[in-house]
Amino acid sequence: MSALTPPTDMPTPTTDKITQAAMETIYLCKFRVSMDGEWLCLRELDDISLTPDPEPTHEDPNYLMANERMNLMNMAKLSIKGLIESALNLGRTLDSDYAPLQQFFVVMEHCLKHGLKAKKTFLGQNKSFWGPLELVEKLVPEAAEITASVKDLPGLKTPVGRGRAWLRLALMQKKLSEYMKALINKKELLSEFYEPNALMMEEEGAIIAGLLVGLNVIDANFCMKGEDLDSQVGVIDFSMYLKDGNSSKGSEGDGQITAILDQKNYVEELNRHLNATVNNLQAKVDALEKSNTKLTEELAVANNRIITLQEEMERVKEESSYILESNRKGPKQDKTAEGQALSEARKHLKEETQLRLDVEKELEIQISMRQEMELAMQMLEKDVCEKQDALVSLRQQLDDLRALKHELAFKLQSSDLGVKQKSELNSRLEEKTNQMAATIKQLEQSEKDLVKQAKTLNSAANKLIPKHH
Repeated sequence: MSALTPPTDMPTPTTDKITQAAMETIYLCKFRVSMDGEWLCLRELDDISLTPDPEPTHEDPNYLMANERMNLMNMAKLSIKGLIESALNLGRTLDSDYAPLQQFFVVMEHCLKHGLKAKKTFLGQNKSFWGPLELVEKLVPEAAEITASVKDLPGLKTPVGRGRAWLRLALMQKKLSEYMKALINKKELLSEFYEPNALMMEEEGAIIAGLLVGLNVIDANFCMKGEDLDSQVGVIDFSMYLKDGNSSKGSEGDGQITAILDQKNYVEELNRHLNATVNNLQAKVDALEKSNTKLTEELAVANNRIITLQEEMERVKEESSYILESNRKGPKQDKTAEGQALSEARKHLKEETQLRLDVEKELEIQISMRQEMELAMQMLEKDVCEKQDALVSLRQQLDDLRALKHELAFKLQSSDLGVKQKSELNSRLEEKTNQMAATIKQLEQSEKDLVKQAKTLNSAANKLIPKHH
């Protein structure tokens, strides 16, 4: 009968501890946000484990600020990646009602607000990221137009509303990444507005500015005259980025899309440089044409002047020959006056001859300059033709890349259908798992009942054995 006695040191599942460890509150400053492929993992910093460990001290402000910077950087990665993928699949110009675009601006607002110094005014303390954004026009002259447009909007009354409008206009201009990089590179100016360990002052800010380059492939159009940007509440919606592991796309498709986007950005940048080069060459050609026209006019004037000088020279020669003949035939008393006239005529002839030589030399210089100008124009025209051919080939490559992008988007859509079927199968398996878990709990309860009965029978058997002896 002693064999029926169960062992008393069997381990039982600690369901209370498991439940307590599974309960987590989504709070940005207390949780670590990490990315694993397309997973968004939210883990509490002081996770409860079954074996008690000494809890680290999280009261250090530098630790909290570093954790917040990491969380905001990961959220920026998720929002930018989701925005680009959804915009490419959508295939149209985005407006202010597009949910992923709204979440992107909310995340950017949190990034710009992180570590802001509070400015004391007569109304109290005020924290606004409009102050740092105003500095961009001093660093990049192209941003002055955006700042002036924001200040001219009649519906904006608060610095927060102006900052939100500035972000939207910069995205429409496709210069947001350039402006943010220029701002982050001037740490000495940002120190007036941010704490030393703020996101804009650390490496995470530079990473976010680099990620913003991908948004140049997105076309956005906003109408901010009737939009209330002052009273909006910026809350990050984590549900847009919480994904099931089975819904992750293949790494091969993501790599192809990334390569296509990189090639498209490169082609667009090269196209912009070629257009600028063509415009510069066209301006040089126009300047050379104007200079050539001016030289042609000067050459015509010089030719006319040479013809006039030649005619005058012939006339002087005739007069001198006539004077010589008259000297031979005339009386001797008139030779002195005629000799003076002849010397003056010779002097005048010598001056005219020297002037003619100077004009001919200047004409030769002008002709050589004109030939050099014509040669330079021919070389520029040849260069322009080569640039145009390169531009045509690059545009053809861009069209091919767009066709490949559409084909990949179609493949991704077809793969999404398979993913949905797998998710349905997964939900069924989870239901069966829950049923099996309930059955296991019932079996454990019945096992406990059997153990109690065995203990009762064992005690009864122990009582009966002495009586028989």
